[in-house]
Amino acid sequence: MALRAGGPALALLRGRLRLPGPRARGHARLGRSGAAAQPAAEEPGEDAEVSTRKKTFAEVQTERLDQAERTVLIKCPSRLNEKKLLQYLSSHGNVKSHFFFENRGISALIEFSDKSSIASLQDAVGIPSASEHHVVPFKSRLFTFTLKNPVSQNVEGTPLHLSPQCHIPVKDLIEKLCLADSISSQMYILLNEYQLTEENIKLRFLACSLVRDFARAYFPDSTVKPFGSSVNTFGKLGSDVDMFLDFRDTGKHAAKMKKGPFEMEYQMKRLPSERLATQRILSVIGDCLDNFGPGCVNVQKILNARCPLVKFAHQPTGFQCDLSVSNSIAIRSSELLYIYGCLDSRVRALVFTIRCWARVHGLTNSAPGTWITNFSLTMMVMFFLQRRSPPIIPTLDQLKELADEKDKHIIGGYDCSFVSDLRKIKPTKNTETLDVLLGEFFEYFGNFDFRKNSINLRKGKEVNKPESSPLYIWNPFEQDLNISKNVNQPQLEKFVAMARESAWILQKEDKTQQIIDKEPWGLAALLIPLGKSNSSKMKNRMKGIGSETIRSLLDSLKLNNANSQQKAVGK
Repeated sequence: MALRAGGPALALLRGRLRLPGPRARGHARLGRSGAAAQPAAEEPGEDAEVSTRKKTFAEVQTERLDQAERTVLIKCPSRLNEKKLLQYLSSHGNVKSHFFFENRGISALIEFSDKSSIASLQDAVGIPSASEHHVVPFKSRLFTFTLKNPVSQNVEGTPLHLSPQCHIPVKDLIEKLCLADSISSQMYILLNEYQLTEENIKLRFLACSLVRDFARAYFPDSTVKPFGSSVNTFGKLGSDVDMFLDFRDTGKHAAKMKKGPFEMEYQMKRLPSERLATQRILSVIGDCLDNFGPGCVNVQKILNARCPLVKFAHQPTGFQCDLSVSNSIAIRSSELLYIYGCLDSRVRALVFTIRCWARVHGLTNSAPGTWITNFSLTMMVMFFLQRRSPPIIPTLDQLKELADEKDKHIIGGYDCSFVSDLRKIKPTKNTETLDVLLGEFFEYFGNFDFRKNSINLRKGKEVNKPESSPLYIWNPFEQDLNISKNVNQPQLEKFVAMARESAWILQKEDKTQQIIDKEPWGLAALLIPLGKSNSSKMKNRMKGIGSETIRSLLDSLKLNNANSQQKAVGK
């Protein structure tokens, strides 16, 4: 009988994996006042976990944004006594949580219980000396602390624990995977090593909050929020931060002002198109960040793109950032993936595994090109999980049927409605293990008829392609768009070949013998690039599925040659 949703692997890692908000790794705990990660013995009960898991996307984002507004970032001296730092900061207000990380030196993220504590700290902080460079007098929530008398101050206490902000190298990951007892366990280990930690999520929201401080100088009611992988539960350590400038609160304010005997409205600049307004806004914010933003470097304004944006590096947090304006459909996509990631623990484990596998074998790339994107790959995993029997996740149309009035969203003529309350979605009855799902994913797409069929998450079934693109994945909301239009035929064929090869490896391997021979097995074997495999193993693999394609091509060439000879004789 199949084990329920990962079985012992999930139990093994309970306390290090918490849904929906990815939590810190077991060894990546906060300092004494930190609340993100606790030892297994201090884990909340099952009811608390379920309560956390049932929070809506909007609720989680609101909580995170509120946290960020009560947070400061401090560049610390190399010789630092953690206890003395916290004692000083506590004189300005209660420190709710904190952690240290390394980024061009040691930095500390400090979350206060109240925003007034930040104002108190700002009043005590001085302006940098202008002896060498003239400074721009913008008082941000970024501070530098140095010791007044470093020689006389004795630095005692335990060494600082530094929260990791990037995932471990694949080589080290493979070594860890080889110690697991099943492929399911391996996949949860990979998820635990690659997912965003609690600390990293806080840092991402702080970066958005710091940019918002600049935006509000021009647009007081605006907010800056993260979207995409930073919030959809599928973010990987080291990934960029996508953020958008949101003016929806401005619209709510305008609606309130309609009460009373007069029709009242602000006098505002009027422009001929929304796109032009977006370009103007981003141009000004980009200049502001470039000229006045502490730690904002390499600012690039890409205003003529389909979706205008400003790219920049935020040195204090270490993130590469992309800033756009009110991309409502992208936010709905983030929430949809958030819901799927919260419904079943296997969803995120399979997505992280497939994306890591694809990156190792050069099927995806961080640079734009003709390869499959992480978003397209994630959609393919979701579609596969919809196609299981019984399905592991519902289709978008099924989620739409559960939506109530507050869930209805029509954006640019597109219906983006789906249920936001996870409690309304019935849990799946599917009990397949991740071991099975991984192999079945490779089998499914290794034999998928890409020439004829497309992938449609709204319907959850294969439908005829509306155009001749090699890979056609319907945009879940903008149904006239193909999110994988960039993928060319050679890249798709490479994906199919690797899927078949990986399916063969999982079917043919002898786990016990490989452990005895100290060879990578299971998922670990799939994460070794083919060029680095030994020659004898490569010869054995070529006897499998990978060589069948070559043989069929050779047979086809022989047949065509024979037909040509017969025609020549006939003449």
